[in-house]
Amino acid sequence: MLHKGQQGKYLSIGEAAAAVHATSETLRYYDRIGLVSPSYRDEWTSYRYYTDEDIVRLNTVRALQLMDLSLDEIKKALEYDNLDEIIDFLRMAEKKADEKIAALKRSKEKIKKAKADYEHKKQWKQSSQEIILRKLPERVIMLSDTLTAPTLDNLWNYLGHFYEKIPEEARSRFSFEDLAGIYTEKDFTRLFAVCVQYADADGIKHLPAGNYLTKGCSEENREETIQNLLRIAREEYRTEPPFYAQLIIISGILQWNYEIQVYIP
Repeated sequence: MLHKGQQGKYLSIGEAAAAVHATSETLRYYDRIGLVSPSYRDEWTSYRYYTDEDIVRLNTVRALQLMDLSLDEIKKALEYDNLDEIIDFLRMAEKKADEKIAALKRSKEKIKKAKADYEHKKQWKQSSQEIILRKLPERVIMLSDTLTAPTLDNLWNYLGHFYEKIPEEARSRFSFEDLAGIYTEKDFTRLFAVCVQYADADGIKHLPAGNYLTKGCSEENREETIQNLLRIAREEYRTEPPFYAQLIIISGILQWNYEIQVYIP
């Protein structure tokens, strides 16, 4: 049993678990496999008591686990008594940590992209119910030389079509959103891709920031929706829209809808 003067320098298993953000059962398991054993065990109660040195060892184990190292690997490393072995092990652990950080960053970017996609689909769902006047930022698009309407074939490798029209030595200067659309100006219609990064090239066009009449529609009522928005622009806003865009909203493996965007100067 601990004497009164000794109690201050020991932590109970519950206190030690809280200090390293683990559970008491985890610390019992570490003890059973010989990974981290408490410095003192009461012979009468079998209670475990941990010192500051034990806490350092426990924190080391927890940190190495975050690097996807197995408990067997960690146990062997903690038994090293050669400085070169310890340095090599920590170098390997640092490399694994860097790889995990890079993987997490890639995962975060995918999550952000998925979130933006769902936010856009939510906006489309809202706009599909009614006509909305929305302020949109300036966008830079690249027009196709030949494509005028979406099909299963050209949507399958959509962005590849636009990279192919860029000279090979300049392709690294371009990147695109995962988005397809149709641009119409008077009697001219072409499919387009939205640029994230771009340089001077044929087919580059700037869509101005400003007010756009928007509404969602299906293929069946697309032309009717376009004509209705153009009519509202002329009658209610007293303007002749110089162009309009149709964003292609993928709604299934073989299906898509549209968001019509009519520019109001």
